[in-house]
Amino acid sequence: MSVNQLIIRNLKKNLKNYYLYVFALIFSAALYFAFVTLQYDPSMDETKGSIKGAASIGTASVLLVAIVATFLLYANNLFIKRRSREIGLFQLIGMTKSKIFRILSAENFILYFGSLIIGIFVGFMFSRLIMMVLFKITGIKTVADLNFSPQALIQTIIVFSTLYLLIMLMNYIFIKRQSILSLFRVVSSAEGKVKKISAAEIIIGIAGIALIGSGYYVSSKLFDGDFKEMTELMMAMLLILASVILGTYLFYKGTVRFTLNAVRKKKNGYLSIHDVLSLSSIMFRMKSNALLLTIITTVSALSIGLLALSYISYYSAEKTSEDYVPHHFSLTSPDAAGQFKEALEDQGIAYSEVRRDVIIVNANVKDIMESSFEGATFDANSMVLSVISDESLNGRDISPKETYFTGSNDIQKKLMSLKNSGRIEWLGKKEKVPQTYLGLEDPFPVSLNFTSGALPTAVVDDTVFKRLQKDLDPALQKEFSTYIGMTIQDSSKLGKANDIFKAMKFDDDQASRLEMTKDQKIMMGLMMFIVGFLGLAFLVTSGCILYFKQMDESEDEKPNYTILRKLGFTQEDLLKGIRAKQLFNFGIPLALGLLHSYFAVQSGWFFFGTELWTPIIIVMVLYTALYSVFGILSVFYYRKVIKEAL
Repeated sequence: MSVNQLIIRNLKKNLKNYYLYVFALIFSAALYFAFVTLQYDPSMDETKGSIKGAASIGTASVLLVAIVATFLLYANNLFIKRRSREIGLFQLIGMTKSKIFRILSAENFILYFGSLIIGIFVGFMFSRLIMMVLFKITGIKTVADLNFSPQALIQTIIVFSTLYLLIMLMNYIFIKRQSILSLFRVVSSAEGKVKKISAAEIIIGIAGIALIGSGYYVSSKLFDGDFKEMTELMMAMLLILASVILGTYLFYKGTVRFTLNAVRKKKNGYLSIHDVLSLSSIMFRMKSNALLLTIITTVSALSIGLLALSYISYYSAEKTSEDYVPHHFSLTSPDAAGQFKEALEDQGIAYSEVRRDVIIVNANVKDIMESSFEGATFDANSMVLSVISDESLNGRDISPKETYFTGSNDIQKKLMSLKNSGRIEWLGKKEKVPQTYLGLEDPFPVSLNFTSGALPTAVVDDTVFKRLQKDLDPALQKEFSTYIGMTIQDSSKLGKANDIFKAMKFDDDQASRLEMTKDQKIMMGLMMFIVGFLGLAFLVTSGCILYFKQMDESEDEKPNYTILRKLGFTQEDLLKGIRAKQLFNFGIPLALGLLHSYFAVQSGWFFFGTELWTPIIIVMVLYTALYSVFGILSVFYYRKVIKEAL
């Protein structure tokens, strides 16, 4: 057999056995090329395009390279070890290490660059679809053209060629360092199979659960008032990160083996075939896979968490805009309001108008303050608050001795917790006005231009308002003192009114709710798109890595399946144990990743939006569904191995 025939034969064999590696390589190349194509697309231009996202795409492409590189190098390391006996046989028949390296390099070159070419073609074909998805998410109304980018092609070829050289370097070092004898022992020594659970492992297992639990507990208390200074908050965040990551590693290192060993002891040694194929296999291999599973779990949690937070912001865009802009249009300039009203009347657009005078007054709210975060610069003894008259609201009527607050959101409630009743004192320049506090309501009566640090607005009786108005501290007052809210009566004409508002090019103190919603959806939609892109890349690569590990283990265990089949166990008997095993192998990292991400998100989600459950459930369900595909594929591969065992 000639060398060329040997290369072709090995290539066919590898393509058959490692088809998912080829798929993942094609997918990675397509994903990267399509992603980089966005970076060079005219619509992403920072000065001319609709989305100012070229820099964000460029930064994310670096992270994408890191994900793809880690996957390819790991997969190649796994495959070169699987072929160690083949390499040893080549040496036994007289081939030099240099000639073996050239054969492997030729095989890899054809497989790698063949997949790369297909991947670039697929990426080009799907780049328009990806652009359409981005425009849909961000709400941009424009045509997504199919543009071929020479810069993206060159960048993709350079990146993947560099990765290929790194793979070849790894292969060369591996072949150079191994002796013939060691090549035949690589596979058998790849996994440490410790049969006895030591006391140290039990301690490690308990410590792992304790560390994860403590991290979860601290994260749940992050903004509950226990950490009052920024330094304390940063230290708590570092503690959470360290305890959860270390706890995850110890969980895989000891907790899983310890727990499964307890289950096995409970059965008094009477293990069914299903237990042998699931419990025992996981126990013997989990310890050696601890670092890999920790990395996969941590990055999975990071991907899910970031995607959930960006989706929370995107999902909450309209509600957040309502808080910032209580009416369709919020203005602070009477002149600007007059010009806008005149333009609306010229176009026959009916509207209603609300005007509220706003003053800024210091208040002593120490008696009603339950807790506050000192890093938020809230001073209970002299808090700067916006004040309006109850008459301007045309709603709740209060006495001259009463005050209530209105305009609250989740951030404010977390950073500054208020009691439902108590006493406050208005601190005028010359006199103090004591008041009875009636509680906090949700609606925002004025735009956040008037509030200090998104604090609530105080509502007082009109007589008290006028009294405070005569005793103001000029240093506290803003350049504007009147809030003007305008609501379009016919919602179908809101878009036209918004176009008129944009055309008038007012300053930033004049705001449109619709425009603010669009801006937030563009910004958060782009972030969600990028995070989703990176999350998908990691999901596929990590799923493939776990799949390859199962391929590796199934080949090692093939002799065991042969013995079991000869003893009379059916294929279905063995598959029941395999399914339980895969549920552990894929389910444990997924479950831990979901838990980590949930506790990370729930500790600070209110900074990103107003809705938690719907966005996080959607993200977790989608991630779980996609991740489960690789577990199902691994069961199919085991079915094939078991079938070939006889």
